[in-house]
Amino acid sequence: MPIDPALAPLLDMMSALPHMNPPFDVTALRLGDEQPMPVPKAEVAEVRDVTLDTSAGPVAARLYHPQPGTMLPLLVFLHGGGWVFGTIETHDPLCRAIAAAAEIAVLSIDYPRSPEHRYPTALDTVRAAIVAAAAQADTLGIDANRIAVGGDSAGGNLSAALCLATRDAGGPPIAHQLLLYPVIDNDFTRASYAENATGYMLSSEMMQWFWAQYLGDQAVDALSAPIRADSLAGLPSATVITAEFDPLRDEGAAYAARLKADGVAVTHDHVPGVIHGFASMLGMLPQADVAVGTAARNLRAAFGMTPAA
Repeated sequence: MPIDPALAPLLDMMSALPHMNPPFDVTALRLGDEQPMPVPKAEVAEVRDVTLDTSAGPVAARLYHPQPGTMLPLLVFLHGGGWVFGTIETHDPLCRAIAAAAEIAVLSIDYPRSPEHRYPTALDTVRAAIVAAAAQADTLGIDANRIAVGGDSAGGNLSAALCLATRDAGGPPIAHQLLLYPVIDNDFTRASYAENATGYMLSSEMMQWFWAQYLGDQAVDALSAPIRADSLAGLPSATVITAEFDPLRDEGAAYAARLKADGVAVTHDHVPGVIHGFASMLGMLPQADVAVGTAARNLRAAFGMTPAA
């Protein structure tokens, strides 16, 4: 299927931005990320910034709570940005949309970014954050027995790794993992890396640079590249959403297949005609609203909730 025509102006604009082309620079990417796309923001009854008192120190987060005074299931959300950029602010519209559509609480975590804080610092921080969130359930207005994790791109990587770490080393039980075009491996030989190498916002060269910032001189392992785990059995049910024109397309599909083969309940939605990051393009692409709806339905089902009206 051809790329959605609505994306053409965005891709033209992005390709002309210096920070989106090599040589990549951490500061320039972060500055460019401070001007997120103007998209509609769903109304959520309570949105407040909180600080989680964790074993890794204080961690900033933003809570989205559609029904203050009610103990709701929680999605711990981890933003994308190649582990290098992205913030609570850049993903505010997406978190609002999920909270409103699913009628659950969402807690967006401000985790440490690379290269200042290389692997496994971000993962260790989000592990500590989910423990702290469960411990602070009363003040957050959440049900500590119904917690899911999710994120996009690098946030999807951290979510998948968090599920593996929790399975193997303990922690609050995780009901579901929401993986939006996740980073799952650093195998750059997959066909989608060649087919979508340039011209679709996230380039293959940029992705390789992100991995270098994240790992430094460390070797890849199962908690940095979750598809390399010996077994995925016993992991929470998963929603995996992939995009056609995305270097990460094939690794996301391969991870969904591995999860299914290892006995995990999986919904894999492959979305044609769109690029990496499309779920954040609310109000621009109907496919973004569909992806949010899929995420909401699957989260509610994992939490044992009735379908939203």
